Amino acid sequence: MLSGTDAIHIATVLEDCVDQLTILGRIMPASFETRADAVEMVSNELNQLVSGQRELELRYQTILGKKLDLMSSTKNMDRLTEVEKEVIEAGADLKNSTHVFGRSLRQNPLTGDNMVKVQEDRMFVERCMSNTLSECIQNCSFQSLAETVRTQKERKARLQETILKEENGRKHVRMLQKKLVDIQKEKEVELQQRNNMIAHFKDQLQEMKAKTDMEGKYLKKSAEVTVAQTQKKCTLSEKALQDEIESLKFKIEEENRCNQEIENYLRAHQEELEKKVDYWMEKYEKDVEAKQHELDVLKASKAKDLDKLQELTKLYKEYEQVVVEDRIEKEKARRKADQEAIELRAAIRVQSWWRGVMVRKGFGPYSKKKKGKKGKKGKKGKKKK
Repeated sequence: MLSGTDAIHIATVLEDCVDQLTILGRIMPASFETRADAVEMVSNELNQLVSGQRELELRYQTILGKKLDLMSSTKNMDRLTEVEKEVIEAGADLKNSTHVFGRSLRQNPLTGDNMVKVQEDRMFVERCMSNTLSECIQNCSFQSLAETVRTQKERKARLQETILKEENGRKHVRMLQKKLVDIQKEKEVELQQRNNMIAHFKDQLQEMKAKTDMEGKYLKKSAEVTVAQTQKKCTLSEKALQDEIESLKFKIEEENRCNQEIENYLRAHQEELEKKVDYWMEKYEKDVEAKQHELDVLKASKAKDLDKLQELTKLYKEYEQVVVEDRIEKEKARRKADQEAIELRAAIRVQSWWRGVMVRKGFGPYSKKKKGKKGKKGKKGKKKK
């Protein structure tokens, strides 16, 4: 699965690729055989193949010489094994290149079959890209592309297996053909010898009788054949030139039509792109305004919340001061009440002790009183003493 941004980027690239493949399919000719630079194209391709073949041969010879030098100068088996692997890889590359080179020499790259193959490959790639583009737009994935690649790999593997079987069959057929040719040659030699003997005898029999008639017929037929051959050549040349004129006219019309279709497509694509640019610019401006409005609202909300926070902080400090002062006052009152309670208990104890002393000593209201005057006098006499 792809993210939204990656899916948009990949979809844009795939859309551009599909457009280019469509245009390429409309402008590609049916064949290169009638082009003026056809010989140069074939020559360039052959030069590239020959240069690549020479480079591989030189590389193979270099690695092989290096292997021989190492075999004579060193006994390091690891190094020899590495060089042996390089020799095997270079030999395999050279074998594949030789196969491709031979196949390229047997084929003509200017025929219409090659262009049909190119068109089929282009249509396959265009269809694959279109399916991938649709899946990328709808599901943000590229499962169809992976499935197509896997299918093509399996198809290529089956094709390689078929080619290998075909090559083995061709080798067997060539061997059988070689045997058949040898047998045919033997039989032809025998038959030729017998025919020669028969012809020799017939020639000796009819030589004198048919010599004059044969010479006259030969001259007559030779003249007739010469005239017919000349007429046939003129007819074929005239037909070839007429066909070439028709082909050139058709190509001119096709080029004009392709040019007109390309111009119409490019104009339509340009208008579509301009509409998309206007749409995205308008969407960008609206999004920027909306985000700016949200930012302003957030800034205002932040300032408002900051002021409220400062007010609440100040109020909290005031309440905290009041609570602290109240706690201090309560603590003072509690300590004062405790002190008063302690003093009250101490005073009660002192009063109790003093009452006890007064009772024991007989002080104050607790003193013992005397009965009659005698008692009073005696008391007075004691006081005087």
